[in-house]
Amino acid sequence: MVYSLALETKLDLFRSMYKIRRVEEEIARRYSEGKMRCPTHLSIGQELIPSIFSCFVNKEDFAVSTHRGHAHYIAKGGNIHRMVAEIYGKKTGCAQGKGGSMHLIDLSVNFMGTSAIVGNSIPVGVGLALSAQLNKTNQVSFVFLGDGAIEEGVFCESVNFAIVRKLPVIFVCENNLYSVYSPLEVRQPPGRKISKMVESLGIKSGNFNGKDIDECFNGFKVAYENVLDNKIPYFLEFSTYRFREHCGPNFDDDLNYRNEKEVQNRTENCPIKNIEKKLKNNISDMQNIRDEIDEEINIVFQKAESDPFPKQEEAYNDVYA
Repeated sequence: MVYSLALETKLDLFRSMYKIRRVEEEIARRYSEGKMRCPTHLSIGQELIPSIFSCFVNKEDFAVSTHRGHAHYIAKGGNIHRMVAEIYGKKTGCAQGKGGSMHLIDLSVNFMGTSAIVGNSIPVGVGLALSAQLNKTNQVSFVFLGDGAIEEGVFCESVNFAIVRKLPVIFVCENNLYSVYSPLEVRQPPGRKISKMVESLGIKSGNFNGKDIDECFNGFKVAYENVLDNKIPYFLEFSTYRFREHCGPNFDDDLNYRNEKEVQNRTENCPIKNIEKKLKNNISDMQNIRDEIDEEINIVFQKAESDPFPKQEEAYNDVYA
């Protein structure tokens, strides 16, 4: 049964989505200044699922993510200033300026890392779930991945291990239809449903319409409670859509790898506009949230830009091989 969300939950979702959107829009606006000397993959248009995640995850839970990990870091409770400073390569960054956008990590909130290699963080997240099992904690490990990572061998190996060991891990697949410029139909067999394929491996799975806020929230709720209560893995697939280019701050509609109808429907699929419709009777509450976050973002970027760079002699500190 799908329950309608309470007003407080809707406002929490709006706050999280708007914060993620504003941070990334500011990154996009400033990127051409040449001060962020690392590739950056924005998730503008994909804010709903991380925001739902933020409603359930505890500080003690683990999370790992992909090259497109800003939203997951913020939703896990990561410090925005430390993330932005990291993208600027500053010593105050969450990886002391050594990782950049694609290698965010913050042990203070158990955000255990993102990776530039497709599928690379999946076994790490499963290993974290194994540690929770061995230490007999009540932690859950969240593994964020895209539809492209499903095609990596390590995905099936990790899911199989999680099933066999009955690990407390939730695989969260944000299916935005594309791996760089390649749509699903040139990468996977026609008619395949990712969640059904994964379910055939022996794991509980669900597929959810990323435009339906209530459906996605309830799907996440069922999975989280199932994993907590039964200590078994779960796979969630959410349809979503990135608005901007695969890598970088711009729109890439001129490349024509996405059909015209998709591009035209982009605004209709906007998760923030969808939550605003649900909050149409709470305009003042939303505006207060916008004002608060806008002020916070301005302060964060000003501070990060003025922070010091790490010293040259510190380059190899905390680096292991």
